Amino acid sequence: MVNITFSLEHFEYFLLILVRISTFLFAAPFFSQRGIPNQFKIGLACFVSIMLYGVLGYSPLAYSSVIGFAVLVMKEGITGLLIGFSANICSSIVLFAGNIVDMDIGLSMATEFNADLNSQVTISGNLYQYLVLLLLMVSGMHTYVLRAAADSFRLIPVGGVEFQWDNLLRVMTRYMGDMMTIGFRIYLPFFACIMILNCVLGIMAKVAPQMNMFAVGMQMKVLVGMAVMLLTVFLLPSVSSFIENEMKDMVTLVIESMH
Repeated sequence: MVNITFSLEHFEYFLLILVRISTFLFAAPFFSQRGIPNQFKIGLACFVSIMLYGVLGYSPLAYSSVIGFAVLVMKEGITGLLIGFSANICSSIVLFAGNIVDMDIGLSMATEFNADLNSQVTISGNLYQYLVLLLLMVSGMHTYVLRAAADSFRLIPVGGVEFQWDNLLRVMTRYMGDMMTIGFRIYLPFFACIMILNCVLGIMAKVAPQMNMFAVGMQMKVLVGMAVMLLTVFLLPSVSSFIENEMKDMVTLVIESMH
C-alpha cells in the first residue's frame, strides 16, 4: 500500500528545494543558454525537485514567521545562484583568452553579440567558448554539474546554509589567478608567433624603409593568427580538460564554503 501524506509544512519544504534548483539552473552553464526554452527549464527544475524531495524526505524547518520563511527562501536562492555561477564563470576563461588573442592579431574591433552574456565579444573568444562548451558536453560535464547541485543537499541541508564569506572570497581570488594562468597558456602560441613576426617586421623596416610596414604588418598578423589558430586546434581537448577541472574545483570549494 502506498501512503502519501501532504501538509503545508511538506509543501514549504518542497518549495525551498525548488528554489535552490531553479536558481541553479538559471545561473549554471549549459542549462542557462538562451536557446533552451523556458518551459524546458521550468519542467526540469520541477522534475529534479520532485525526485530530490522523494530522496531527501522531510525534515522540520526552523522559522517562526513569514519573514523567517522569506529569509530561508533568499538563502536557498543565493545558494543555488552561487553553485551555478561558480561553474558558469569558468567558461569566461576562454573568452578572456580569445579577447587577448584578437587584440594581438588585430581582430579586436570585429565583435559579435553573445546572447548568453548580453554583450559584444570578440570573434575568437566566441568561437573558443562554443567549441569548449561542446567538448564539455561530449565529456558529460552537464550531468556532473547537475549531480553536484543535487549532492549539495547532503552537505548543505534545506534551510541550513551558513555563508562563510572569507572562504568564498578566497575561492574567487583563486579563480582569478587560475583564469590568468589558463588564459595566458592558451594565448602563449599566438604571443610567440606574433612576437617573432614583430621582430621580422622591425628588421624589414630598417632594411627597406621605403616599405610601409604598418600596412603590411596588419594583414600579416591576421594571416599568422589564423594559421596559429588552425595549427593549435588539436589543443582544444586539453583546454576543455583544464576548464573541466576548474569547474569541478570551483563547485566543490563553493559548496564547502556554505556549510
